[in-house]
Amino acid sequence: MTTRILLADDQDDVRIGFRLILDAQPDMTVVGEAADGARAVELARHLRPDVVLADVRMPGLDGLEVTRRLAAETRVIVVTTFDLDEYVHTALREGACGFLLKRSGPALLVEAVRAAMAGDTLISPQVTVRLLRGLTRRPPPPLEDPLTARELEIARLVARGHTNARIAAELTISAGTVKTHIAHIQRKVGAANRVGIAAWAWSTGQVT
Repeated sequence: MTTRILLADDQDDVRIGFRLILDAQPDMTVVGEAADGARAVELARHLRPDVVLADVRMPGLDGLEVTRRLAAETRVIVVTTFDLDEYVHTALREGACGFLLKRSGPALLVEAVRAAMAGDTLISPQVTVRLLRGLTRRPPPPLEDPLTARELEIARLVARGHTNARIAAELTISAGTVKTHIAHIQRKVGAANRVGIAAWAWSTGQVT
């Protein structure tokens, strides 16, 4: 199935760039664009997209209010230039399926859309690392199936905000191998996604 996407951003060049990236994917298509929040809500209710990419700062309704109004009926990923904890907490509280910084790059944008469609939540690694550093550490709980040395290495890199591609390059392995390792790590530590892996690594003192 093709994922139908609505873009909401007041900057024409951002919408053009996102459209080029997403329409290039074989399983995605951009079905509409809005330059302000009110129009985004209107189009979302008319076009019924699978995913809405909403900028935070837009005329009229901002992206956080758009999220509040649409999250119950569609998946919303908040995309912004501004790396503020207040935005992250509000977006997730209002039901966002992801929070991306615009500088995160095209690969993460595509990954965020696919994660949202899979029922997952993806947050920009830079934001994740900062939030997770504040977790209180506790003694590592025993795992029924302990991580291998390679899995622990990858878990630590995930916790530092590395993407799969960067981990693959650093460890000289394929991105597919990294993805397989991450799936095994998720199962072993009981994490729903890579954010959960990072939370486990920071809170158990695996990363300093």
